[in-house]
Amino acid sequence: MTSYDDLLAFDRDHLWHPYSSMTAPSPVQQVLSARGVRLRLQRDSGPVEVVDAMSSWWCAIHGYAVPELDAAVVDQLGRMSHVMFGGLTHEPAVQLGRRLVDLAPAGLDKVFLADSGSVSVEVAMKMAWQAHARDGIGRTKFFTVRGGYHGDTFSPMSVTDPDGGMHSLYAGFLPEHVFADRPPATGEPLEEWKSATQALFEQHADDVAAVILEPLLQGAGGMHAYDPEAVRFLATLAREHGALVIFDEIATGFWRTGTAWAADACGVTPDVLCVGKALTGGYVTLAAVLTTAEVAAAVDASPAGAMMHGPTFMANPLACAVAVASLDLLAATDQAANIARINAALDEGLAPARDLGSVADVRTLGAVGVVELGTPVDVRRVTEAALARGVWVRPFRNLVYSMPPYVTSEEDLRTITTAIVEAVEEVHG
Repeated sequence: MTSYDDLLAFDRDHLWHPYSSMTAPSPVQQVLSARGVRLRLQRDSGPVEVVDAMSSWWCAIHGYAVPELDAAVVDQLGRMSHVMFGGLTHEPAVQLGRRLVDLAPAGLDKVFLADSGSVSVEVAMKMAWQAHARDGIGRTKFFTVRGGYHGDTFSPMSVTDPDGGMHSLYAGFLPEHVFADRPPATGEPLEEWKSATQALFEQHADDVAAVILEPLLQGAGGMHAYDPEAVRFLATLAREHGALVIFDEIATGFWRTGTAWAADACGVTPDVLCVGKALTGGYVTLAAVLTTAEVAAAVDASPAGAMMHGPTFMANPLACAVAVASLDLLAATDQAANIARINAALDEGLAPARDLGSVADVRTLGAVGVVELGTPVDVRRVTEAALARGVWVRPFRNLVYSMPPYVTSEEDLRTITTAIVEAVEEVHG
């Protein structure tokens, strides 16, 4: 067994972590195990249990060591862990495809199973490109709004916020697309934004292959919530000018914002829907792209004659089997009521943060609670302050937020919200 000190030393010297420096790495916590909504961490003082306020970046919606999901993995291991999807198929992939088609907005009945959220956005953008290539129009631009985040590979980076986003380093290297201003926050007037957005779109309309959006909530770009009317407006603009509508619901899907899809709350069915993160309940990486028969036919009518993407681990049987089990668990509970329960607890528990001088805004949407500071968060100190109160959070930029597992109890939700408010007050005042 590697000692605690040796493990952290090797990690520090050799392992890169997300968005971190290799030469001056941030501190990390060693996880010994996870069960329910708790992570068991090894600390200098010994093992401790903390409530996970993050759902492991929003995917572990059922918590950890879930018996039904464990059983699905074990059962599938007894059959096969993986086979190529080229020229072969298997029951877990077919079952998952059926479940996704049944759950998705009507008409989205063609399913491409991808490796990860970023890859699903790559595939969606390829679909839009190929769909227009069939008739020689050759549309080469995507239209989106500032403040968004769509993934870390190059095509998703190119439609992520070009200035304030984490990928601004690559400006000049990425393809240049068209960015409207970020929609006003929920409840703010839209008319001025609509007018400017329409004018910008019409300047580029003949070149736009698709509008791509995170509907209702921009996730890693700043946890910005905006009005369903803005989503409807952008979708209408796209369709009036022959462009497709792509919804990136990797973060917002599977009830996170209060409905099965954010699209449901907007009253818009996209032409292409990207899903991921919570798809497997956080067990293994898997994503999917759903589209219509019309788009699929347009893709096939392109010069390539087929969808030109095929990941090695496409439709991995283990991932598909646990995804089906995760969707079964979601369906076994009234999720609309459950997410409303979580929202009420987040809303009540984070409200005291509004009285803190360092806090610029407090907002909730579905199972998402956000405390926005007026200055950048001292990530190290706020993380430690929350851990001292029994909660794992991962702040970024000027945000301390929670997207807890859907099985989090009222008591644990109070623990989360109290820890966030008190950690912000302790560190930032």
